[in-house]
Amino acid sequence: MLTKPEENLIKIYERSFRENWALDAVTDYGTTNTLTYAQLAENVAKLHMLFEQAGIEQGDKIAVMGKNNANWVTTFLATVTYGAVIVPILQDFKANDAIHIINHSESKLLFVTDLIWDNIDADQVPHLQAVLSLNTMDLIISRLSKRKSIDKMTIEELFAQAYPNGFGKDNVKYVERSNAELASINYTSGTTGFSKGVMTPLNALAGNVLFGLRSKLVYRDCRHVAFLPLAHAYGCAFDFLACLAAGGHTHLIGRTPSPKILLKAFAEVKPTLILSVPLILEKIYKKMIQPQISKAPVSWVLKLPLLDQVVLGKIRETLMNAFGGEFSQIIIGGAPLNAEVEAFLRRLKFPVTVGYGMTETAPLISFTPFDRFRAQSCGQVLEGLMEARIANPDQDGIGEIQVRGEHVMKGYYKNEPATAESFTEDGWLRTGDLGVMDADGFIYIKGRCKTMLLGPSGQNIYPEEIEAKINNMPYVLESLVLQKDTRLVALVCPDFEAVDADNMTQEQLEQVMEENRKLVNEQLAAYEQINTLKLYTHEFEKTPKKSIKRFLYEA
Repeated sequence: MLTKPEENLIKIYERSFRENWALDAVTDYGTTNTLTYAQLAENVAKLHMLFEQAGIEQGDKIAVMGKNNANWVTTFLATVTYGAVIVPILQDFKANDAIHIINHSESKLLFVTDLIWDNIDADQVPHLQAVLSLNTMDLIISRLSKRKSIDKMTIEELFAQAYPNGFGKDNVKYVERSNAELASINYTSGTTGFSKGVMTPLNALAGNVLFGLRSKLVYRDCRHVAFLPLAHAYGCAFDFLACLAAGGHTHLIGRTPSPKILLKAFAEVKPTLILSVPLILEKIYKKMIQPQISKAPVSWVLKLPLLDQVVLGKIRETLMNAFGGEFSQIIIGGAPLNAEVEAFLRRLKFPVTVGYGMTETAPLISFTPFDRFRAQSCGQVLEGLMEARIANPDQDGIGEIQVRGEHVMKGYYKNEPATAESFTEDGWLRTGDLGVMDADGFIYIKGRCKTMLLGPSGQNIYPEEIEAKINNMPYVLESLVLQKDTRLVALVCPDFEAVDADNMTQEQLEQVMEENRKLVNEQLAAYEQINTLKLYTHEFEKTPKKSIKRFLYEA
């Protein structure tokens, strides 16, 4: 347990607000709305006053649901530094799921984007005492007594009375709470369709934040473009919490992060660190790099020693500039990076690395900077913070990855059976991921326990590895490998943009895909062969971290 005063999560922000008072803290990208640390601290103090007026006590739950913006950040920080428990709800959740989470978590207040609230029936969330707009921070509904007014005008008047000489850095003093206490309840949106409330203690968040500070991933005046949803553990921990603990400046993107939007933001902000999921980088690779290196003159030159370095240097420069040109590295999380993409980027000496984590560890388990990264790994287990082991390994050393340490959750909220199932008898968290670990603590993931398939003679088949090979084939956008009886079936969503650009007919596309199937099978063992390849006309439905919701599909 992290116990030193400087390791207490709440005190970390008390210190950061005071030390970075005049610096810019958060910007709603694409707008003129920028808050300094002083302004952010003042807005947090106003929410503390609102909580007091509403009768919120330490340990009460406050939910927030909406796009990344400065008010989302304010709500999260105000809740945690008040001593209440934040319940971040992914904005992608359907109304029914959101209603369930609000009720299950027993949230008393809800901060929500107006558009999302329009789809929620207030009568179905009877325990909410009030709902406030994340767009404007105006009161939408209140079930409080008239004596407990929390409208914006009342709070401003009370704030002026409390701080007649203005709100200064000396007024930033937050509640005393042990790191062992609960900070948040994050409801997972996994590939299995079962959402559980992960109880994250202050200690787990503090461990991730301190790792960011001590490894110098974040530092004073660093710049981040936060396009991953802050309601997800990865973006929350590093684009938001670690960045603001260091005195950095986070630019919040509230729109769908298409490559076009992101490249524009990178060019303008020039971030010092970039956090991404594989899909984003893979799309940029396919759009920017693959067309260049597939052309005859370039593809020939890349096979020639010395000359290839000239071409690779120019490609690297183009790619570095596309991401703003001032970043130390890109950290991929959420899923493994496509092997072909990773190999080419390493050949470029492009600063990209892969980390590993999960919501249940808030999120980080392993990470290594790009200059010490080992191919196809997801980094080294965090020394001094986390431990890992491979349980019941097979003849190839593959088994379930199990972990313990500072970042591990308390359990699942009001779900003792799921909590008990997630931990071993000797206290290790079952990740549900299959992998191997080398002598230096580098982890190599092979797939999910629940998605592993069995071959005709009992061989282990990891569909994710086969999908990675299919995704490298021409005209493939994404794929999903399933099993029907004992045969493997690949559902493939074509890259229709490329198909249309080449004026391909349906018959030609089917011929190409059949050729793709044969080429992939040449790279696979006999028991891994794709028997049938089926075209799927739409992108697969995904979780917010862009993992395919496998449970929705069948062969």
